[in-house]
Amino acid sequence: MTTVPSRAASAVPPAVVVVCGCLVAILTFGPRSTMGFFLTPMTTANGWSREVFALAIALQNLMWGLGQPFAGMIADRFGTWRVLTAGALLYALGLVTMAYTTDPVGLQFTAGVLLGLGIAGSAFFMVLAAFARLLPASFRGTAYGLGTAAGSMGQLLFAPIGLGVIDRYGYQNALLVLACLMAVVPLLAIPLKGKPAAGGGVGGRDQTIREALGEAFGHRSYWLLIAGFFVCGFHVAFVTTHLPPYIVDKGLDASWGAWALGLIGLFNIAGSLIAGQLSNRLPKRYILSVIYFGRAVAYGLFWLLPTSPTTVLLFSAAAGFLWLSTVPPTQGLVGVMFGTRYIAMLSGIVFFSHQIGAFLGVWLGGRLYDATHSYDGVWILGVLLGIFAGIVHLPIRETAVPRPVTA
Repeated sequence: MTTVPSRAASAVPPAVVVVCGCLVAILTFGPRSTMGFFLTPMTTANGWSREVFALAIALQNLMWGLGQPFAGMIADRFGTWRVLTAGALLYALGLVTMAYTTDPVGLQFTAGVLLGLGIAGSAFFMVLAAFARLLPASFRGTAYGLGTAAGSMGQLLFAPIGLGVIDRYGYQNALLVLACLMAVVPLLAIPLKGKPAAGGGVGGRDQTIREALGEAFGHRSYWLLIAGFFVCGFHVAFVTTHLPPYIVDKGLDASWGAWALGLIGLFNIAGSLIAGQLSNRLPKRYILSVIYFGRAVAYGLFWLLPTSPTTVLLFSAAAGFLWLSTVPPTQGLVGVMFGTRYIAMLSGIVFFSHQIGAFLGVWLGGRLYDATHSYDGVWILGVLLGIFAGIVHLPIRETAVPRPVTA
């Protein structure tokens, strides 16, 4: 398959593209990873149940997933910078309005709809799509790992900072501070300008969006990738939102929740970088299977063992290493199968599955907790889904889809 270069591929040095893209990933991934710290102060201040907040964050994940394919489609048509800029502004608006929300419906709209759509346009998946277009094929696996690791760096930095600002200045001011940081994203995104040139279709002509969608949805391996990434979303969103209150419920200080999310971010840097490097050398489907089987083991042991500072730190390290290390091989498989012409859109569809899983992980966590006052059922489901995902990736074919070439 011929790789379709970006029209701006030669305009910016690769190092600048990677550095700016990673900074965007840090700023956009950091705030959304702190949402779990706002659960207790916002529900206490407004008299909400835990499910009210969980539903808003679940809706945020769902809207992020719904918006991602369309954001990718727009980026494929008009370029990445415009989408990143619009997404960052919407992100900031959602944070500001969330700060002054006092009713459940308002929370669903601000923290759910606005933030979800804003993240869809500015999240690191858009950065990875830009990397696919602007960087040489031999460096993409490493760049995917760097971009994903940068998102984890955002989580590592923002977890303790977010909790500290909330404790000292209140949750409203903390949300306003996060909103101000989004203003930097449009400047950093300038080197990521560019869109793919025409090409990649049958007989050398440009492939239409309809043809690209038909080709992808007719490919069995694409469906398997979609099914597996659903599980990733379930795992990540449940832990991000419910691990801090789960730790408090087990009798530990709230600071251990901040340390847990920070440690997840730290170890995910290593996991993402290693996964990116291995994606250049080993079959990506096997990398994904090992990651998901590893998650099943880690989640099961953490649920079974007594909760203590030691088990929290060990689980956070294991979960972090296996956290978003799924992204480089998943993104790489989309590029291998379909090329880069519509990679933002096709990766966005895979990510939509991720966010459906995220919606269920967050919402079920709150729902089952309110019904049973326990997270046990969700931990068990997480283990079973990890086993399922480990199996479903094994039959994926890592080859380009066949496209006839006319003489």
